[in-house]
Order: sequence, then structure tokens, then C-alpha cells
Amino acid sequence: MERTELSSLGEFGLIDHLTKNIELQNASSLLGVGDDAAVIDHFGKQTVLTTDLLVEGVHFDLMYTPLKHLGYKSVVVNLSDIYAMNATPTQIMIGLGISNRFSLEALDEFYEGVYAACAAYGVDLVGGDTTSSQKGFIISVTAIGEVAPDKFVKRNTAQKGDLLCVSGDLGGAYVGLLFLEREKRIYRESPNVQPDLEGESYVIGRLLKPEARKDIVDFLAESAITPTSMMDISDGLSSEILHICKDSNVGCVIYEDKLPISEDMKKAAFKFEIDPTACALSGGEDYELLFTIPQAEYDKLVLNEQISVIGYMTEAEEGANIITKGGSKHAITAQGWNHLKAQ
Repeated sequence: MERTELSSLGEFGLIDHLTKNIELQNASSLLGVGDDAAVIDHFGKQTVLTTDLLVEGVHFDLMYTPLKHLGYKSVVVNLSDIYAMNATPTQIMIGLGISNRFSLEALDEFYEGVYAACAAYGVDLVGGDTTSSQKGFIISVTAIGEVAPDKFVKRNTAQKGDLLCVSGDLGGAYVGLLFLEREKRIYRESPNVQPDLEGESYVIGRLLKPEARKDIVDFLAESAITPTSMMDISDGLSSEILHICKDSNVGCVIYEDKLPISEDMKKAAFKFEIDPTACALSGGEDYELLFTIPQAEYDKLVLNEQISVIGYMTEAEEGANIITKGGSKHAITAQGWNHLKAQ
């Protein structure tokens, strides 16, 4: 395969190359790449901003992560935060730290994924930066969104008696990671052995190509449901539930038999002899939405099969608890992924 060294283009030549085919999709994108800064006008709506840093060896492993998938995922994880505010993403900016391991062709592959995500979610890439890196590949994405005045949804506004809801199904990305890490270990010991991932496309796809839940936010708007609190699930369900409880000064009760677990994830978890419930509670990177709604909205909610009611909010003094399938009650503990602990 042809390899073009990045040094042959220089920084501005590289930026020109990577952004030459940008076509702006949003009326709010007045000025994009090509000047000192982008210009955005949200025409009376409020602006929502988020940023995320992805570091090679901490957040992703290029041994089993295709660059196109990485580009797509880098965008999606930021858009998920915008949707978690009940807002619509409109623009992104990307900063890259690149070591000399990477060729121009490799970055083209990464940007294929970036542009695919932009097209899928209707957002514009309006700027960014590139620099050299001594520590592999570093990706910084900032996402910008818009929301009608004061219609954004925070984490700290859940109320006692609210229903606790989650979109999609949980734990798949974590089990997908277990498979890929297993195959990586086998490859290092026996490079000639072919990967054995037969039948595991669902859980591996949950890790390598997650999707932000635009459909859920659209459904809530169409159904005239405004969540009382909301966040996305990036570090594990149990951790995110405890965030909402702490920030809103409430407790909760959730039910093990109400947790949304796919058959694909369940079968995959059993291959590792681990409990699917533990994967659903503590596995990260699902990028589903966790939200609370008033009980009066329940009848509207049941129209969407992608939403599960897993419990309800209580007084803060009662704590955060899970009722097991056997009927016993246990405190929810945060065992999600912590990227700051020693690796």
C-alpha cells in the first residue's frame, strides 16, 4: 500500500488535504474551516458545548480498532453528550496529536469515519488543529449543539417518584472488549493463529461502532416528554445512576429483571463465565441514555420498545439500591471504568 509521509505536506497542507471535501449542512454554520476561527449563529437558540479526549493506549487500542471505526466513534461519543442534554448537535471540531507512525493514507482512513459520522448525524466539521505527538495518537473532539431556550436537561433535577429509564441494551461493549483483548493475547503468543470471533459481531460492533441515541431524543420530543434529568452511559450504568442520585439529592430502586440485556450479550458473557447483570451494571461505553420522567408520562413511553423502565427515584436517605431476581436488596456500587487509575 502506498505510504505518504505527513512531513511531505506540512501542517497546513495536511489540514487542507483532510478538509478539502467539507460541505456545510447546517444554516447555523456561517464560516467553517479556512479562517482563524469558525463562526456559528444559532438564531436565538441556546448553545451546548462538550469536549472529549481519546488517548491511544488508554481509550483505544489500534491493534484491534480499525482507523475508520475510530474516526466514527470519536465523533459519536461527543454527539452522545449533546443528545444527553436534550439538544441537537450541529458542529464539531477535531484536534489531533499524531506520531510519525501514521501516514497520510492512515489519516484519510480515520477521516473517512469522521465524515461518515458527520453525514449520519447531520453535523458539520468546522475546524480543529494538528500537532506532532511523541505518545502515539491523541484525539480531541469538541461538539457544539443547539437547544430551544431553557429546554436543556441536566443531571441534578431528578425528583422523588420519577421513573428511571434507559435506552437500548447494556453491557455489550464491555463483552466485546473482552473478546478483542482475548484475541490480542492469543495473537501475541501465537501470531499464526486466526482470530475466533464467529457469531460475536453484535457485541464487537457495540464497542467499535457505537451509535448516539438521536432516535430517543427525537421520540421524546415527538411525544412531548421532557425528562426531568438525563445523561449518557459511558462509564457504566451503576456509576451513572449514582451520579444522578448524588447530583439530584435523591435515592433510587432498580430491578435486576428490568435491566435491558440482549440475548447476544448474554450468550457472549456466559462464554467468559461472567454474570450478564454485572456486565450491564458495570460495563462502560454503551452510550445509551439514562433518564428520569414523571410517572404521568409512562403511557407515552411504552410506545417505544427501545426504552426500558428499570426503577424509580426515592428519598435520598433510602440510598441507591437494586432488587435482585431472588428478591434481595443490595446497595448499588460504582464499579464502572476509571480511566485515571493506574493502568
